[in-house]
Amino acid sequence: MSYRFFAVLSLLISCGLYQAAFAQLASDTLPATVHVDQSGNKTSLRAELRPLRKIAGAPDPFYTYFWEFGDGTFSFEKDPVHIYKDTGDYDLRLWATNNYDDGRPPTSKPRRVKVKTKAVTADAWRGSGFFKNGGVLDMKINRMPRPGEDMVAVLGYRNPGATKASGSLLVFYNEKQFKKDNFKLEDARTYHREKRTTIDEMLTMLPAQELEQQEVYATRGPSPAVYIDPSRKTAFTTLLAETQSLFREQAAWRFDDLQSEQEQFLFLTLRTTPEMIKDTNATVTISAIFVPDDIALPLEKFDMEMQIVASHDPNRMRLRNKLLNYRFVKKSKQLNYHVEFQNTGKGPASMVKIGVTIPSRLDAATLEVTDFSPKCVMCDSAYAGQSCLDTIIRRDSVFFVFRNIYLPGMQQEGVNEDDSTKGFVKYRIRFLKDIQKLPFKSQASIVFDKNEPVITNKSVGRWQPGLSAIGIAGYRIGYPKDSAAANTRDLVLGAALSTYSPWRFYLQPEIYFNVRQRSETLTRRSDLQRDTSIGQTRYLITSRSTYAVSSALLLDVVPVHLRYNVNRFIGVGAGASCSITAFGKTYDRDEIELAELGTADPRKVTLESEKPATKQRFEAFNSALFADVNLGMARVGPALGVRYYHYLEGSSKYLFLYATWRF
Repeated sequence: MSYRFFAVLSLLISCGLYQAAFAQLASDTLPATVHVDQSGNKTSLRAELRPLRKIAGAPDPFYTYFWEFGDGTFSFEKDPVHIYKDTGDYDLRLWATNNYDDGRPPTSKPRRVKVKTKAVTADAWRGSGFFKNGGVLDMKINRMPRPGEDMVAVLGYRNPGATKASGSLLVFYNEKQFKKDNFKLEDARTYHREKRTTIDEMLTMLPAQELEQQEVYATRGPSPAVYIDPSRKTAFTTLLAETQSLFREQAAWRFDDLQSEQEQFLFLTLRTTPEMIKDTNATVTISAIFVPDDIALPLEKFDMEMQIVASHDPNRMRLRNKLLNYRFVKKSKQLNYHVEFQNTGKGPASMVKIGVTIPSRLDAATLEVTDFSPKCVMCDSAYAGQSCLDTIIRRDSVFFVFRNIYLPGMQQEGVNEDDSTKGFVKYRIRFLKDIQKLPFKSQASIVFDKNEPVITNKSVGRWQPGLSAIGIAGYRIGYPKDSAAANTRDLVLGAALSTYSPWRFYLQPEIYFNVRQRSETLTRRSDLQRDTSIGQTRYLITSRSTYAVSSALLLDVVPVHLRYNVNRFIGVGAGASCSITAFGKTYDRDEIELAELGTADPRKVTLESEKPATKQRFEAFNSALFADVNLGMARVGPALGVRYYHYLEGSSKYLFLYATWRF
């Protein structure tokens, strides 16, 4: 075994492949090196990262950074300088994200930083404009979720009131709409004595009775956490129930003594599971709820939507409600698109052009811009030279053009705020009247000034398969006249299951109960005449016939039935059927015809006799091939059809005339 190993190794070295393979591996797995320069309580940071590997056809790769300083503060700058307010040991963490790179993000371990000098001033850290939505709760992530990678979600909360506040924070993840978990909460780092709690413990803190505020103050005193308005309690329990119905996992923390105008942050490390849905157009959500004890502060919920990515790309497009229900789409056939862009260059951009393809199933005339950034006026109402957004709509495309703006570049000198280099356009659009149940794709091309266009991912809208129950009733007739099946007349009741309103080839399993009516088949006849006596009367036997009489309940199963709807009125199909006699009865019936002798006008008499019946229970089996066509509402609604059966055993042939209703 060792001989083979060294032989292969020698071959790789001789071909020059060993060095290339080793360099490729080292480049992808080389961990980050963090350089720390301390001067008192001032700490300057710099990261040494592996070389980037450009993806063919993509813009130049680059790194984005997220630093966690270990004291409850953070930075997205490349080389931050941080001043620690107090002495002590702090765990410094770095997460670097490789954009437009075909490898994995560089790994890094926490590094202990020892601060020996206390800051002269102890002003609260304000988070550098973290709360851009103007609320008391916000979230931000260091990168979009990618299967198998860690990501950090920063949960920020603040106190806009005039006095100290306390309360709880709830975080919900792993939506129930996905079969498997997308995240695992690896770690939660708190820096302001937040304590892990449960929702049940939170609910026990709410008053059991709906007391008026003055009654509570009279009996318990003016404690800040003893009263929650009944309407506030109802609003919280309703919001909690609605959120819990959407998620499988949740976590909660209790906070106290949040000073007026103070901002605090929790850091959640989330491992994106390998089984995370691979659809890079899918949008996942993490929700958080801020529940203050003080009724003067708002009860607030924040939803953070994230697009799953195959590679890290700041320019992307997504469809919010990408998985649609065709059965109900006519009630809510409005789609919401979101195009994000970022200037990753070395200088500012004064114009950004975004060209988006419009799928043929969407109506361009219904397009409506709902939000955009950078904020500016629409060009049709702007004066000359004013920053504005121009929208040019065509039948199969739309162009969003930001004119006369200033969008800094990520590599521009003096630009430290990552968000200042980003922008977005949100718009909604409706379907055409004739909605086809087929996937529809859209893609954006983004041009910063006169640079080469950046092509985003494809945003794909898909339909839920849906199920259609089908009721079937008909009549099966055997033919031709001289065959054993000629006298067969079967009443057939059945049911089937298929994809709801399909537009492509689809499978349709079926099951039928065939109530076969009593049928007779002549098996023997004799015209030999002879005399006989019945009592005192003599008769001439003119004929003797024997009939095989049968009746049965047949169970027909159609395991393979491939169908295609030519249009909304015509459907065709072919497949195989298996027939099983669930219950059957067969016996012989003799019929004797007599003519009275010795009279001018002989009286004719017919005598019948039956032999004991033979019963069958799940015994007889036969298989058949069939072809089918139906006319009517081929996808949903009523239709009439005819099916030709050819049974393999006995070569029996049948026509099945039926009516269906697809629900």
